[in-house]
Amino acid sequence: MSEQLGVGEWREGAGRGDLVLLDGFHALKHALRFGADVRAVVADDPDAVRALAEQLAPDVAAEVGQLVRPAELRALLTRVHPTGVAALAVRPDREQGRARLERLPRSAPVVVLDNPRNLGNVGAVVRLAAGFGATGVVTRGDLDPWHPNVVRAGAGLHYATTVDRVEIDTLPPGPLYALDPEGEDIRALTLPDDALLAFGSERHGISPELRDRADHLVSLPMRPQVSSYNLATSVAMALFHWGGPHPG
Repeated sequence: MSEQLGVGEWREGAGRGDLVLLDGFHALKHALRFGADVRAVVADDPDAVRALAEQLAPDVAAEVGQLVRPAELRALLTRVHPTGVAALAVRPDREQGRARLERLPRSAPVVVLDNPRNLGNVGAVVRLAAGFGATGVVTRGDLDPWHPNVVRAGAGLHYATTVDRVEIDTLPPGPLYALDPEGEDIRALTLPDDALLAFGSERHGISPELRDRADHLVSLPMRPQVSSYNLATSVAMALFHWGGPHPG
């Protein structure tokens, strides 16, 4: 059996700013599929994790089998995922990610989250963006889009797109479409591949400075007297209207 990973060894790695906690098998699976440099994988029962990989993700089962080591997860984590596995992976290079966001022409929009407050919502948006093949997700404000709770909610799909925090003067290039109740009905528009699709905070909507910066104000169809949609739902509707990943 593989050598037991010690508490001190894990905590030393987890405390490094360049390593990201992958909580659960699905986060590990997605990270490996999209090229993450995984440095440690731990499980109470490595054989059970190997069997899970063979069942759910045979494409990465060999990597999981080689990486996983036994450890007492309750000694390493404040909350143990039901799949009984956790990992540490190197955070992607920020400069390379920024270059991808800046590159034109783009084949897919960038999602802009303006002062989001809910970590789980941001993770859900990252998961959506990865599924739709968006170029990236960028946030404005003090929320860290690489917070462990965001990565958990994103199921490791931070590695399938580009995720970063920006200021209004460092937004990627492209026409800015800001979601706003007073905007033009999205059904009347064609969203270009190089669009920035901006969504406001769950409580306050688009900030005045980003609204002023917008090239277009866009609204989602909504029944009267309904206050709003969940942030991830709004992003999904806009990305679906854009059209989704290109075939091939």
